[in-house]
Amino acid sequence: MASDARKLPAGFGRLWTAQTVSSLGDGITHGALPLLALTLTRDPMALAVVTAAGTLPWLLFGILGGALVDRWDRRSTMWVVDAARAVLLALPAVAAVLDVLSIPLLAAVAFLLGLGGLFFDTAATAYLPDLLGRDPALLERANSRLRAAQTTMSGFAGPPAGSALLALGRAVPLLADALSFLLSAFLVRTLPAAPRPVPQARESLLRQARAGASYVFGDRLLLGLALRPAVGNVAFLAVETVLALFAHERLGIGTFGFGLLLTAEATGGLLGAGIASFLGRRLGTGTALTCTAAVEGLAILGLAAAPNAYAAGLALAVCGAGMGATMVLGPSLRQAIVPAHLMGRVASTSRMLAMCAAPLGAFAGGWLATAYDIRTPLYAASVLLLAMTAVTASMTSNRRVEAALRAAAAPDSGPDHPATKDPEDPAEEKTPEMS
Repeated sequence: MASDARKLPAGFGRLWTAQTVSSLGDGITHGALPLLALTLTRDPMALAVVTAAGTLPWLLFGILGGALVDRWDRRSTMWVVDAARAVLLALPAVAAVLDVLSIPLLAAVAFLLGLGGLFFDTAATAYLPDLLGRDPALLERANSRLRAAQTTMSGFAGPPAGSALLALGRAVPLLADALSFLLSAFLVRTLPAAPRPVPQARESLLRQARAGASYVFGDRLLLGLALRPAVGNVAFLAVETVLALFAHERLGIGTFGFGLLLTAEATGGLLGAGIASFLGRRLGTGTALTCTAAVEGLAILGLAAAPNAYAAGLALAVCGAGMGATMVLGPSLRQAIVPAHLMGRVASTSRMLAMCAAPLGAFAGGWLATAYDIRTPLYAASVLLLAMTAVTASMTSNRRVEAALRAAAAPDSGPDHPATKDPEDPAEEKTPEMS
């Protein structure tokens, strides 16, 4: 009750504003980039290359990136990365003006933007618990507001704006995203400084990176929380890779209609983020996460079978609601139970698993669409999501979640405390978690 009565600090407002502005730019690019690629090629595999390129940095540098963030000042990391991404977006904008834009250039820019996203997202995830004093209730409220803003801007407002700006010129949506990064960098620069991570003397970067990965893989709850988005990304990227083509060829949707289709998904995501705390209290965080996973799988099945654009929009809205709630509950729980000095590495390891799975989904979606039918990736994604729900249900159970929160809040909980020890597993009473 005391936690619920506390107000979010003033610094959170600036962080929220920065991410809201940046998310609007991301949404503009998200809506315009597939359409830009479609002006260059109709090859599903070529489209998959552009989609997958943005996720490859997590495969190559995910764990090491988290170790670096745990060494660096997190606020400085965020604003420097945003400023660099603003400069980067000038390259494809100039190429579009000069009419030399190409699939390889789009893929290269997507890769570098993804690399910047790796450092920014990891630093932001690690910075938020410091800003909020690791209070579980405040973290859930903050993540709900951040997720709602991200969903509203990157999905609800951004894609139609991206489609509309694209009509003004191929460089316009890219320049709009660059401006959003500059504004975000300025706002982040004004945030209050957080305590610098305590350096671990004479420990190599690689050893620190392995320690973060071991902490995730040695704990069933954290591993379950990591597997959910990892498997989910295989499914969602398979869908995303062919969605523009599916909308155009099977649903008869044009450029502006595709932006509205993405807006429907974002509308559901906004609702899901808004009710996430209610679901967590009503069902328990573990049960709520299982239910949202099942909803996502069934919604993608509905999308695959959709006879028209209206049914497809409804299916995407339901899927977005499940994703929105999941993206509030899962990260909030992780931030509440992971020791501060490991937060960057644990966050990056979890995100790396999710993002590394994405290229597999993107290429699988392109291959299934080429070899079989444009709906085949959607049916395959639904089956995968439902199977993942069954596998991870026990790993993120209510009992396991409650035990983790109690352990993290214990007065004698040290930096390597096994916060997610399973109360039902006698072996775990004898053997501490890896850290």
